[in-house]
Amino acid sequence: MIDPKKLEEIAKQIHNAMPPGIKSMGEEVDKKVRQVLQAQLGKLDLVSREEFDVQTKVLLRTREKLAALETKLEQLEQQLAAKQE
Repeated sequence: MIDPKKLEEIAKQIHNAMPPGIKSMGEEVDKKVRQVLQAQLGKLDLVSREEFDVQTKVLLRTREKLAALETKLEQLEQQLAAKQE
């Protein structure tokens, strides 16, 4: 979900960049800008910050497990090589 504060900030920036004649239309223009922004941002393939943080933690745990497995494999290969000598 898009952060409503960020959406509001973007809408204000767009509103401030509009010509004075359009600005005078007031609240209706602001409402329409927010609707268009929400619709366009909704089309993007975005994830929430919460989901991103969860996936980052999962990736970190996976990397840690992979490193541990690589170390274990190296030890086992060394033991096997030592037995074959």
